[in-house]
Amino acid sequence: MKTLVLSVAIACVVTACATTTSPTGRTQMVGAVSQQELNQLGAQAFAEAKSKGPISNNAKQNAYVRCVVSAITRQLPPQAQAGWETALFANQEPNAFALPGGKVGVNTGIFTVARNQDQLAAVIAHEIGHVVSRHHDERITRQMGAQGALQVLGALAGSRYGEGAGNAAVQGGSVLAQTGFLLPGSRQQETEADVVGQQLMAQAGFDPRQAVNLWQNMIAAGGSRPPQWLSTHPDPQARIAELQQRSAQLVPAYEQARAAGRRPNCG
Repeated sequence: MKTLVLSVAIACVVTACATTTSPTGRTQMVGAVSQQELNQLGAQAFAEAKSKGPISNNAKQNAYVRCVVSAITRQLPPQAQAGWETALFANQEPNAFALPGGKVGVNTGIFTVARNQDQLAAVIAHEIGHVVSRHHDERITRQMGAQGALQVLGALAGSRYGEGAGNAAVQGGSVLAQTGFLLPGSRQQETEADVVGQQLMAQAGFDPRQAVNLWQNMIAAGGSRPPQWLSTHPDPQARIAELQQRSAQLVPAYEQARAAGRRPNCG
């Protein structure tokens, strides 16, 4: 019953937002905040990350990252190509991110697993894929919907069973929202970013087959991970199998890009 009430409440809250179609054709709920607000949030988060640093001043590595970002963003729609800003963080954790408003952050630790420009492109294109697919908008809309729904659930339980039951319902509902509503979407978004990112890198003239090598390197360097059902990322072996299948389909686009002169030489 609790799950049913939560689902209905979430639906009631989220229906006030817009429905759109993602780049892979799935239906998305977006619109809790405007694009301008998203860009501002992205700029604020990026500024905060840079203020915490430390920022790497390695000129060669910074130029390398900017080159890859530039090659990928040239494949975006014209209105989305300009103004991308990058930052290289002196952090040994192999990680990267992209934010609305054209912000890309890369840790120097990524070079331990992304061992050539094509593998680095796979990382960066994946992160830009999140932005292109409006995943930040979708996540905020879902979270706001879930928070509103939990308040509804607590009020319903509290009015019938008392304040203690209301509080317990909100706490239990929060777990349900996290595992049954927010996290599955996160795994779905990660898969979608893989799809969009691999397409972008191929169109930019980076070898899409290198995305497979990247994730093999990531697995070799990684440690323990939570169960797939309680994770925001797809199972690594399943992810590699999907990347392999798509890479074969994207080789013609990669070869066409190379024939058209899109031959990145970033390092």
